[in-house]
Amino acid sequence: MARLNDLEPRVGAPLAGTRVVVDVRPLQEPERVPITAGYLGNLMEAFTSAPLAGESFVMVLRTLRDDPSRSWQDRGLPIAGRRHLPPTRVLRSAGLTLDSFLLRGAEVGAGAGARDGGAAGTVYHSAGGAVPLGSRLPVVATLLDLAPWELPDVYARSPAARFGHRLRARVLRDAARLIVPSKAMAEAARRRFHVDPERIALVPLAADDEYSPGASAELDLLRRRLALPDRYLVFAGRYDARKDFATLFEALRALRDASADRGAAPRIVLAGAGGPDDISALGRAASRSGVDDLVVLTPRLSPDDLATIIAGSRGFVYPALSEGTGQGVAEALATAVPVIASKVGPLPEIVGGAGIVVEPRDAKRLAAAIRSLWWNDGLYEQLRRVAESRTREPRRTWLDVAQETRAVYAAAVRADDG
Repeated sequence: MARLNDLEPRVGAPLAGTRVVVDVRPLQEPERVPITAGYLGNLMEAFTSAPLAGESFVMVLRTLRDDPSRSWQDRGLPIAGRRHLPPTRVLRSAGLTLDSFLLRGAEVGAGAGARDGGAAGTVYHSAGGAVPLGSRLPVVATLLDLAPWELPDVYARSPAARFGHRLRARVLRDAARLIVPSKAMAEAARRRFHVDPERIALVPLAADDEYSPGASAELDLLRRRLALPDRYLVFAGRYDARKDFATLFEALRALRDASADRGAAPRIVLAGAGGPDDISALGRAASRSGVDDLVVLTPRLSPDDLATIIAGSRGFVYPALSEGTGQGVAEALATAVPVIASKVGPLPEIVGGAGIVVEPRDAKRLAAAIRSLWWNDGLYEQLRRVAESRTREPRRTWLDVAQETRAVYAAAVRADDG
């Protein structure tokens, strides 16, 4: 691997505030883009709770949708303006291209009065993929997902989609700074998009506060309400093409068929899925694979309930074909639960010695990993102790993420001024 330079933002010196044009449209449709919406929501909450002198925001919003920025403004976040864009989602893949042109118009005049208010300059920040084409502002882009490029047969099937993703890759390559959540993502950006390593900033994400060691007293109530088994593995996330459910179900079927006691086969709780359609699709997939007797589906859960179910499990299983952030795995480890994950993206570096990493699409190895975690108490205790020891380390917070992101803004402004 080539050396990746200057990944860590410099946060030692006092920061000057920045005027930030930020695209918060993913927060208006969180069910469509939950990863991006979660990132933006936590980041904006951190900005709101720890204001910085001279900092202000211009919000890019979708028309005819609730405005999430009102809540932040009511709590003191300085909002210098709002830009409302028409819905482009109805255009499907072509919307990726149209967005880039609309966003360029949205940034016109966004920096007016910023320096008079104490800002060091103005930047444009995008986490949702759409970036202004030929922006007049320095662009800070956050890369959270590689699925459009790693799984093109699913996410780039049409000519419009392929063109849109090529355009997005070009803008990512040209961004003043590219924020990535992991070293694996940094290397992928350097290799896949030919991003100059000097412009890549590593800003790891943080687990939400609900995720901590030990099942709460509510676990028994949840177990009864959701008909959970006494002993179970857990997966948390959505049912989409990024996940390797076909391999997971094949591994579960093999373990059940090989077990002398069918009732002792591993059970897995598929928790925290999306809406009813997502849950139904996941149930149908399990039924087609013949493992519906080993699977427990839950409705969408609150963060507290989801954290409780994960903390009370034997282990967290995360089969994936493409993964950008590893956020679900990081949150599971924050509850001191061992993890089985696929060897994709940042998952190996996040799991480390607190779990088992297997190649994607390898049902035999995944079955062996599940068998070991389910029946081998010695291995389970060893992995659990490693996971638990990591929870005693200083905990990263979203305030840390916000501070380092502000340092990236400042670096982008300095580079533009230079």
